[in-house]
Amino acid sequence: MPDSQKFKPTYILIAVNIAVYVYTSVAGGDFLNTSVDMIWQYGQVNGLVLYYGWYWQLFTSMFVHASITHLVGNMLFLFIFGLRGEEMFSLSEYLAVYFLGGLTGNVLSLVFLPIDIPSAGASGAIFALFGACTVYARRAVGQSIIGALIYAFFLVLLSSGPNVNNSAHIGGLLAGLLIGYVLAMKRKPAAVYKIRYSYTYGF
Repeated sequence: MPDSQKFKPTYILIAVNIAVYVYTSVAGGDFLNTSVDMIWQYGQVNGLVLYYGWYWQLFTSMFVHASITHLVGNMLFLFIFGLRGEEMFSLSEYLAVYFLGGLTGNVLSLVFLPIDIPSAGASGAIFALFGACTVYARRAVGQSIIGALIYAFFLVLLSSGPNVNNSAHIGGLLAGLLIGYVLAMKRKPAAVYKIRYSYTYGF
């Protein structure tokens, strides 16, 4: 059993996200929607990152959500893909997927989003978990990753829309796909065989 199942990082990350939302709600005076001040302070505003050196926003923005519905939606998908990731990856691998995916999405946002449009949310990190689990499961049973890539592409299309940070989604997804592929290729055949029948159909 991977040590990530022992330490349950998914539940810890969900708890941290909820705790941050409670803090920003209390500090901002609104429980249903995070105040603009809180978003600009702890979310990612490219102008503040690039011109004022607020590089820590690349990290803190992964735990800030714009509204209670935004939080609930992201935590639902974190619960689904996070528990799947715990079954596949060690604790260090799981955390690497989550945080490197989230940071990659935020860096891509830094490149493509306007300097005055704030962004926030854990979706980049969650897309990374989805991508890593999907490609890892495919490789574990000896299947082509083309199906996983097509599935990931359609998920990005379905999740896109107004006020959605597509750059974070794409960046996190690409990082997750790459990390998941590398981990699957490095696994010993015996380790891969153990999950062969559990993940034959992927997601």
